Amino acid sequence: MDNEKENNVKHFLDLIQKSRKGKFKVYIGMSAGVGKTFRMLQEAHTLLKTGIDVKIGYIETHFRKETHELLDGLPVIPRRTLFYKGKLLEEMDLQAIINLRPEVVIVDELAHTNIEGSKNEKRWQDVLEILEAGINVISAVNIQHIESLNENVKSITNIDVQERIPDSVLKLADEVVNIDLTSDELIARLKEGKIYTADKIPTALNNFFKSDQILQLRELALKEVASQVNRKVESEVPKNVTTKHEKLLACISSNDKIAKAIIRKTARLASYYNSKWYVLYVETPKESSDKIALDKQRHLINNFKLATQLGAEVIKVENTHITDAILEVVSQKQITTVCIGKPHLSLFKVILSTTIFNKLLNNLTSSNIDLVILS
Repeated sequence: MDNEKENNVKHFLDLIQKSRKGKFKVYIGMSAGVGKTFRMLQEAHTLLKTGIDVKIGYIETHFRKETHELLDGLPVIPRRTLFYKGKLLEEMDLQAIINLRPEVVIVDELAHTNIEGSKNEKRWQDVLEILEAGINVISAVNIQHIESLNENVKSITNIDVQERIPDSVLKLADEVVNIDLTSDELIARLKEGKIYTADKIPTALNNFFKSDQILQLRELALKEVASQVNRKVESEVPKNVTTKHEKLLACISSNDKIAKAIIRKTARLASYYNSKWYVLYVETPKESSDKIALDKQRHLINNFKLATQLGAEVIKVENTHITDAILEVVSQKQITTVCIGKPHLSLFKVILSTTIFNKLLNNLTSSNIDLVILS
């Protein structure tokens, strides 16, 4: 009875806290130049005309004429300036935004890394603080900056995007809007000088702005927004409707590259199913801290951090038998799907490991649990 009362109180407190937070809208696009900033500024003008106290917290027009002209008539919160490596640089003034408390603030380039010495390392962290203060935020991000899509984007563009946002940030959005253009429209905008200056156009056409790459990035953006809509619908399903709750378990080793891929791909699956997920690392005697190389320890810690940022609960256990450890966690956490990496083993190792794999497979099958082998 006491537990029921505590749960009711907690649920009510959660509702109160949620109502106090600002609403969060994100414009998403397949690349630079699709018109995210332009659309945000148009929306700011519309809000201003309807009497809403809207201010520009940070906007980056990249000197695009049409976009820059939209700044006219909009109240802009001055940026703060600071010296970094002998240069005077500008950054968004987080404290000024919170002190002024506008109803709506426009914050561009969500994945931006703040200048060293700023309160937060990333701009998305600034946005979370603004939302916590009860201020509504409209922001923008490109699809290539979403953490769990990092491997997909790298395979499409051959670029390892360094500035990324955790998927959990996008999940917080009350509304996600895709700014869509065909590849022909985007390339035409580039050639007309509406994205980059004339000297940068040839390089852009030979690198990022290739038709096949744009099509693939466009598909990623459309799928991401569709997934966001699906999650929103599921979260608003009446509580009396029974739904199956998926629980995913990603099993990783100390192999850095494979582990990262498993974490990101499982994060995508968890995002699609709107499900809780876990990352399991089984430390065998041969991988104890006094035996494993320091670089592997460092990679392992970074992968735990990546998993946490993507919304997973990290589980680390010590066990001589990896299969037994996996099955124990599967039982404890009521896992519905186990995700493992594609084995990179010699034939001899495969033969030796067959009984171990069969034990895992047979146990999962008998419990009606899915096993996904990720490439």
